[in-house]
Amino acid sequence: MNENEIGAIVVDTAVKLHNELGPGLLESVYETLLARLLEKRDLFVERQVGIPVHFMGEFFEEGFRADLIIEKKVILELKSVEILKPVHKKQLLTYLKLTGLKLGFILNFGDALMKNGIIRIINGEIP
Repeated sequence: MNENEIGAIVVDTAVKLHNELGPGLLESVYETLLARLLEKRDLFVERQVGIPVHFMGEFFEEGFRADLIIEKKVILELKSVEILKPVHKKQLLTYLKLTGLKLGFILNFGDALMKNGIIRIINGEIP
């Protein structure tokens, strides 16, 4: 399964979850439920994956934690805020660059309409 196929499943599942529960819950609740729903769709899901940083020849464990990584190909950064800020896009792009992954999504469950809370970020080209 390629990144775009995974992304289509992620978006569909996130929209259904948001339609069912609506905005206003903690990010951790959406993370837990989305992970379970994606697993039920036969996707391999990793939660709170620690990603180290290599800098100036040194290795630092304290890089960042990806909310969800799907099939080792797509990073999901979950939010539950009223308004996304430009820094959220920059953050996800940095995560993609550090991991070498090509596709990521910001999923803002705090938005009144989920379709307005989905941002797709690409790092390079997707084959």
